[in-house]
Amino acid sequence: MKFPLYFSKKIAFSKDNKNNLSRIIVFIGRLSVALGIIVSLITVSTGIGSKTAIKERMADFSGHISIKSKQSNNSYNSSILSTEGLQIDKIKQLEDVASTQKYVSVSGILRNEHNFAGIIFKGVGKDFDAERFRKFIIAGTTPDITEKGFNSGVCISQKIANDLHLNVKDSIVAVFSKENQSPLYRKFEVVGIYKTDIKMIDDLFIIGGINHARKIQGMEKNEVGGIDVFLKNINYIDEDAPKIDKLVGYKNYIVKATDEYPQIMDFIAIFDTNIALIIIIMLVVVIINIVMVLLILIIERTNSIGMLKTLGATNAQIQTIFINYTLMIMIPGLVIGNLVGIGFLLIQKYFGVIKLNPENYYLSTVPVDLNILHILAISVGILLVSAISLILPSYLISKISPVKSLKYS
Repeated sequence: MKFPLYFSKKIAFSKDNKNNLSRIIVFIGRLSVALGIIVSLITVSTGIGSKTAIKERMADFSGHISIKSKQSNNSYNSSILSTEGLQIDKIKQLEDVASTQKYVSVSGILRNEHNFAGIIFKGVGKDFDAERFRKFIIAGTTPDITEKGFNSGVCISQKIANDLHLNVKDSIVAVFSKENQSPLYRKFEVVGIYKTDIKMIDDLFIIGGINHARKIQGMEKNEVGGIDVFLKNINYIDEDAPKIDKLVGYKNYIVKATDEYPQIMDFIAIFDTNIALIIIIMLVVVIINIVMVLLILIIERTNSIGMLKTLGATNAQIQTIFINYTLMIMIPGLVIGNLVGIGFLLIQKYFGVIKLNPENYYLSTVPVDLNILHILAISVGILLVSAISLILPSYLISKISPVKSLKYS
């Protein structure tokens, strides 16, 4: 074993540290490290968890990538999707594509004796990914879509249900109007109530059968207004979008879920800034405390430094001893910080103790992304940065004269 490491262990685990100033200094150092780890873990896990959860909610509702007709001009009323150049089979064969579903959307109004609400009726077909949508259901079930005739069942948001005082199995009349035509009335039965926590979705969308939407839009039996493409992972969206774009034909275009609601993406971008800022602040606090610990330990052990120099130890060796000693002090703080931080995150992940206002945060509970790589990166990063920051103050050792240090021992 190398001498500096051996000597570091001897003084780190020495019983002499139990009844002097070292005890207080060691406690302060370990406490600052533990707090730095806890705050960093919570910041990174909840920040990344929130970003991912919001993106996945948008994507699971409207598809990671949506194929639309250029004639729609970003309108909620679907135009007929062109089949010219559209290679849907090749899109389905892409490695990252999980599924696709066709739809037709049309704007209208729901009304009853209590209130009225402007809505977007999204008509889906028999390829509707009910399992993916089921995570949003808070009452009832998803519509049973067969495309045989007109399915009267619809799924509405909790917000619309509250505004119109609707419950599962209640009936509601929808009014749709087209230019130069009389209003069209449709009677639906509420079979399910959903909640995504994303205001722009919950305020507007109801889910029903595609044949109703086709009829209102004057489409033929096999015509659709768009296709939702679901990927296996939200992180693939930027990589796969160009591949899908090449297969939709020149009369159609694609919209990524992350581009559908730019105001939400602007909100999500704030998380990156907050995460970086908090981690920098924690690193500064940890470094200041650890440097303070090192300096006090050097002053307290001046006699030992003088003795080591008298016995032939070089300044570099003694510096290494004290840097190792300080890092060893940090390790219990790292362990405690990880245990407390991970424990808190596990409680939040499985019990959702901390709630949020979805009106402001697009989420009702704080989501957690527990990634072993992030946990290791935080611990190793704090150790490395602390080790580097200790190099400069450790040069104080070279200024200590062995004669004077032993003279006043």
